[in-house]
Amino acid sequence: MDDFARRLLAWFDRHGRHDLPWQHPATPYRVWISEVMLQQTQVSVVIPYFERFMERFPDARTLAAAPLDEVLAHWAGLGYYARARNLHRAAQLIVERHAGELPQTLEAMMALPGIGRSTAGAILSLGAGQRHPILDGNCKRVLARVHAVPGWPGQSAFERALWTLAEEHTPARRCRDFNQAMMDLGATVCTRSKPQCLLCPLNAFCTARLRGEPTAYPQPKPRRTLPVRRVRMLLLVSDDGVLLVRRPPAGIWGGLWGLPECEPDADWQALVRSYGLAPGSAEPWPVLRHTFSHFHLDIEPLRVEVAPLPGRLMEAGEAIWYNDPDQGLGLAAPVSRLLATLRAPKPARNTGDPHDENG
Repeated sequence: MDDFARRLLAWFDRHGRHDLPWQHPATPYRVWISEVMLQQTQVSVVIPYFERFMERFPDARTLAAAPLDEVLAHWAGLGYYARARNLHRAAQLIVERHAGELPQTLEAMMALPGIGRSTAGAILSLGAGQRHPILDGNCKRVLARVHAVPGWPGQSAFERALWTLAEEHTPARRCRDFNQAMMDLGATVCTRSKPQCLLCPLNAFCTARLRGEPTAYPQPKPRRTLPVRRVRMLLLVSDDGVLLVRRPPAGIWGGLWGLPECEPDADWQALVRSYGLAPGSAEPWPVLRHTFSHFHLDIEPLRVEVAPLPGRLMEAGEAIWYNDPDQGLGLAAPVSRLLATLRAPKPARNTGDPHDENG
């Protein structure tokens, strides 16, 4: 065990996080769910989602047997919904190939959908006590600063250099604690914008600190202007509720329920009629911007009163009438916002009360 690991573990024993819900018990399944949820999401946000998820899906067999809609509904609000679809599919493969128990080798773990090298290493080290290095965002930041590694996350040379360092520092003993300590140090001390270098157990040999520029590492990825895409979303309202359609399994919000949509300049009335509905009065709403990692999406909502076309029946299965917030459907965040706006009571109009001093 090198000095890096010794200092870090001594700090972890006194200051590390030992009471996270997925640590008690730290089974491979619980660690797996937590690791996937924690991708792109903070611990404080994940904890209530994790606890609700565990209550409904306590093991891989239960998760595999659940309808995808229900899994997506429990995921709603965490974003990056491909993670939930991959969890569901991976659970089915775990049942089919591994008798319902997560595999115990790195190669078999990485063969499951949505599990890369770092996630696989975290599951096997934190959940099974095996020695595997990990490299999440917190670990990358710690290693990049201690060794002043040039480059930014996602850059091939940068990633290779950090994997080499992670392999060198990860000890044979107490690997579970070491990996948790790396994540804890990055999350609580070696933070992105205001690192607390005086409290860091590695400050004596942190190259970035000794150079007086800890926040210079990792380097930020060169910025580029995000393109803007536009889409028209239709809130088709009838006495039965609002029409929702299931989105394709691939692409943004894959597998979730959403609103019918088309290009802003397309014939939206033809789209309405394709559902066996007659368009009535229409009310455009203000543009709603939703930002993804690679582009902005400007949503142009249009509220339309609709009625069934004579002699036409809407095909069941991929379209439903939504009229209850507790239906338990997986909805994309902007769709949830639009539906909430639709349900909200409209402010009373001023009818010219004669007692109004300005009337």
